[in-house]
Amino acid sequence: MLNIHNLSISFQGEYLFEDITFRLGAGDRIGLIGKNGAGKSTMLKILSKELEPDSGQIAADKNLSIGFLKQDIDFEFGRTVLEESYEAFKDIRALEAKIEDINHQLVERDDYESEGYHQLMVDLNEIQHQYEIIGGYNYQGETEKILQGLGFKREDFNKLTDTFSGGWRMRIELAKLLLQNNDILLLDEPTNHLDIESIIWLEGFLKSYIGAVVIVSHDKMFLDNVTNRTIEISLGRIYDYKKPYSQYLILRNEIKEQQVAAQKNQQKQIEQTEKLIEKFRAKASKASMAQSLIKKLDRIDRIEVDEDDNSVMTLNFPVSVTPGKVVIEAHRISKTYDKLQVLKNIDLTIERDSKTAFVGQNGQGKSTLAKIIVGELNHEGKLKLGHNVQIGYFAQNQAEYLDGNKTVLDTMIDAANEKNRSKVRDILGSFLFRGEEVDKYVKVLSGGERNRLALAKLLLQPFNVLVMDEPTNHLDIKSKNVLKEALKKFEGTLILVSHDRDFLQGLTNRIYEFKDQKIKQYLGDIDFYLEQRNVENLREVEKRDVVLEQPKETNKQSYEDQKKLKSLNNKLSNIEAKISQLEKDIKTMDVELATDYDMTVSDPKFFDKYDAAKKDLASLLKEWENIQMELEILS
Repeated sequence: MLNIHNLSISFQGEYLFEDITFRLGAGDRIGLIGKNGAGKSTMLKILSKELEPDSGQIAADKNLSIGFLKQDIDFEFGRTVLEESYEAFKDIRALEAKIEDINHQLVERDDYESEGYHQLMVDLNEIQHQYEIIGGYNYQGETEKILQGLGFKREDFNKLTDTFSGGWRMRIELAKLLLQNNDILLLDEPTNHLDIESIIWLEGFLKSYIGAVVIVSHDKMFLDNVTNRTIEISLGRIYDYKKPYSQYLILRNEIKEQQVAAQKNQQKQIEQTEKLIEKFRAKASKASMAQSLIKKLDRIDRIEVDEDDNSVMTLNFPVSVTPGKVVIEAHRISKTYDKLQVLKNIDLTIERDSKTAFVGQNGQGKSTLAKIIVGELNHEGKLKLGHNVQIGYFAQNQAEYLDGNKTVLDTMIDAANEKNRSKVRDILGSFLFRGEEVDKYVKVLSGGERNRLALAKLLLQPFNVLVMDEPTNHLDIKSKNVLKEALKKFEGTLILVSHDRDFLQGLTNRIYEFKDQKIKQYLGDIDFYLEQRNVENLREVEKRDVVLEQPKETNKQSYEDQKKLKSLNNKLSNIEAKISQLEKDIKTMDVELATDYDMTVSDPKFFDKYDAAKKDLASLLKEWENIQMELEILS
């Protein structure tokens, strides 16, 4: 499908990676991992042909289509969610425009017997046939299905994309990619802006995807659930194993241990040979043997142990001044967006030196309350900050606050004051921005590097209360651990919004669960909270919430309804299996058509079979849609 051979790329004279070779095949679901700045996003840009490598070759199958979800997207304002999503179907929309134009001409003309009128009818018939073949009668239903899978409600479909946050716009972009049926999907941090339910839905979609998928993600559970192969970029090399992330780490460690043991054994042999050489050199009669041993030593293929990139940032959050005992008092806080009420009559007291976590589904108000606390949102109710309280705030979309046209150094200098301006380079160095890296423009940094820069910038302001909203987004595993240790040592007050259980473990001593416009307090850490909720992880909490919030009537269906529901689900499964097989058959025929220019000779009935398969697929998709509608009515 896609062959990458001896690929190299350098920036400012240093190779990011050099002479890398691997292959992408159908069914490969690859987790592309590595430290922030190792070259993961750069690799995706090269594979998508957005960036040219310095050397090497990329050989692709004919007519190969590649979809690329980037961390930064450009949106055209003025479209609704549906209109933007329909941009995935440019060919279908173009045919719709032609059909509309011909119909308009037919309405206006009355020369029914003319050759021109007859030609319009012929053109309309051909275009409608083509429209049906490429899925023109099914794309709208498929679009709505995927948008709902990614968390959109029907009432959102006709809202302008301008009214949605960057995270929700990213979901629309992801929906467009999933609708395009590309041969290869390149996904750069696809879960950063998704809630648990949407992540679980995406996992299911990708596991059944027949093309190849390359995913950059720091979500260990997502990688384990989706991928069947891992490629790590480290110190300019790649390590490629057909294992999901956690299994890869174990295997990689075992291989390294074997390398170390083999290297030790080889070194012993080399030392023994060198001793013999020295011994024989001293005797003329043994000189030829010494030369023979020297040649043997030169021929030895020295065993090398794979190097690990263990460089990590250094992070310490100093407390500015000691505040009063109560740092935040909130009374009857409410917040409404248009007609949607997110928070209602919230009472909250945060005491000095407490470590608090906000958890719950997306859209339940965690980030909203964080923004109210730091003074970014208007609200109803009273919020009072305690004596000497100085708040540091790390937003979920912190990278968006950075100016892409500034360099790393200028970003820091502009944020510094007279007292700490002289420390800017030292701070950047501790965040792994060293030497010429400080002269990089922010717009060329990876998502993880931008997050590191935002953390470095945070240290330039005094604070004793730290509010952090999803600070681990884009951070690699090692950087997450460094941040966690720094927060453990932080002697001030911490408020943390996160859905990452590993990150929260041992970090907070109080949990607030956000649900149904209210908050509920749990006096303990994240493990205590999950124990109280009788679940193993935060995913289960959110999945369970969805089940609990189903209307009671669903459990009181009549026997006939339950019987019909079971029958429809069985029918749906059979149809989905047929659709999957037909799509594979059509794809095979497409390949045959592209490689054999005269199919009528090798198989005279080829086009009859091809058209029949297309018609069967269209019919099955229509039947699938009808059954889905029946299921929605029954459930």
